[in-house]
Amino acid sequence: MMKISSPVPRRMLPWLAIATLLLLAICIMPTLLRHDSVVQIRVSHAGGPLPDGFYLYQQLTAQGVRIKSITPSGDALIIHFENEEQSLAAQKVLRRLLPDGFVVARQPDSASASLATLNIS
Repeated sequence: MMKISSPVPRRMLPWLAIATLLLLAICIMPTLLRHDSVVQIRVSHAGGPLPDGFYLYQQLTAQGVRIKSITPSGDALIIHFENEEQSLAAQKVLRRLLPDGFVVARQPDSASASLATLNIS
């Protein structure tokens, strides 16, 4: 009877499985560690309209601010940026762009629970 040999010896299988898991973890880690910067725009007085998201997108893009997304969320607009620098640049543009009566709340990353609030007036 002829013995069929496998391409990987049986004693190497646990080590191969561990190496595969480590390689997978290394590939996934940058995605898990990425933190978006988030800016929230609200109206300071109840019942007021929010600014148009497409208009804000156009204005911020024209100023060189890269936006990941703008989404309405209840009574606010949520703007996601790839990094803190883009978020800070957007805040400067929004201070000039938006009229009085809007509140811009900056959340440095999605894991942070505290909001630094800036009143535009």
